[in-house]
Amino acid sequence: MTDTSLRTSSISNADGADRERFFTPRRFITPLIVVVVLAVLVLWLSSMHLDSIEKRTLNIDYIINRTREHLGLSLVASALVAIFAIPTGVALSRTRSRVVRGVVLGVANVGQATPAIGVIILLAIVWQIGYTTAVVALVIYSFLPVLRNTLIGLQQVDENVRESARGMGMTPNQVLFRVELPLAVPVILAGLRTSLVFAVGVATVATFINAGGLGDMIVNGLKLQRYPVLITGAVLVACIALLIDWVAGLTEDRLRPRGT
Repeated sequence: MTDTSLRTSSISNADGADRERFFTPRRFITPLIVVVVLAVLVLWLSSMHLDSIEKRTLNIDYIINRTREHLGLSLVASALVAIFAIPTGVALSRTRSRVVRGVVLGVANVGQATPAIGVIILLAIVWQIGYTTAVVALVIYSFLPVLRNTLIGLQQVDENVRESARGMGMTPNQVLFRVELPLAVPVILAGLRTSLVFAVGVATVATFINAGGLGDMIVNGLKLQRYPVLITGAVLVACIALLIDWVAGLTEDRLRPRGT
């Protein structure tokens, strides 16, 4: 057998092993749990006698609109976090100034250490209420995990690997994009995964500044003592967080470099 055929066979076997690992039954435990929980919720609601206030909220159009708003807030904020936090992490990994690194990480730490409701309300007071303010608040709150993981992922790349790449004649940018970032992908994606789940949870408080989302159901159910509405909103947020974490986990495993 020739070297080419051996390489082709080994690549094929590796791809087959990756697919087998990717599509294991345990991968589908989370969506199965979500389906069961939602089915139980629907059966419970259908067995109840809902009053006029509960019926106005617990209808498919209202729930779809609130879910769309919630997902929009979470995904847009997470995309902005990735756009800004990853380049910032790359820049910090290149600086030798501990002061600059400490200041940037300190500011990011403040954003996450401050209670989410405090960040949103403060921004609403000094700026405005609405969707944009909620997105900015979510970005501030979810920025640290991606920034920190980008920095850690790049720092963990073996220096010998960098030297080998330079020895092959690669420029600094080529070393970054062809060697360092691909090796740091698992750690960066873990940060993005955490950021996404943070954003889904924190987006519930966006209702306090008229930004919509499933927080409307939770707050209205609590204020009006309509517990079916409250429980439905809380369960939907939890299911969305579980599904997003599941999808992010699959993506993380799929993009993980072979052999890691």
